[in-house]
Amino acid sequence: MIDFELHQRWMERSIELATDAGNAGEVPVGAVIISPEGEIIAEGENRRERDRDPTAHAEIVAIRAAGAYLDNWHLDRCTLYVTLEPCPMCAGAIVAARLGLLVYGADDAKTGSVRTVLNIPDSAASNHKLTVIGGILESTCRQQLRDWFRHKRTRSNQ
Repeated sequence: MIDFELHQRWMERSIELATDAGNAGEVPVGAVIISPEGEIIAEGENRRERDRDPTAHAEIVAIRAAGAYLDNWHLDRCTLYVTLEPCPMCAGAIVAARLGLLVYGADDAKTGSVRTVLNIPDSAASNHKLTVIGGILESTCRQQLRDWFRHKRTRSNQ
């Protein structure tokens, strides 16, 4: 049974992190990793521009922090919440970390690699079965991205 209230609570925190990223000039994507006991053990937001690092996506930042927190790269009993469907790099990292559950907000029609464009977790290249729930607070996550890109286009046209 899916606990939508719980999923919404953690997605709301991911949206807050995405807002912080957007305010810092990053594409607004946020992520949290929850322990089996239901506590936040890691957070991440896009940091590519600030860190000058093409791998500094919200999911990667959170996965690295969770591994450090647990002193273990196996995150099989943890849940990752992220506002946007992961790209190929992040989907690969999620599989490699053996995350137990992925919950995301909005589909990504361009690079979504969990369900929309590709399906890395269910592909023959995956050695881990990942449970996925998509569409949690989808309209809020999608609108946040639309607003940020609209604002960015408006600023660059001035």
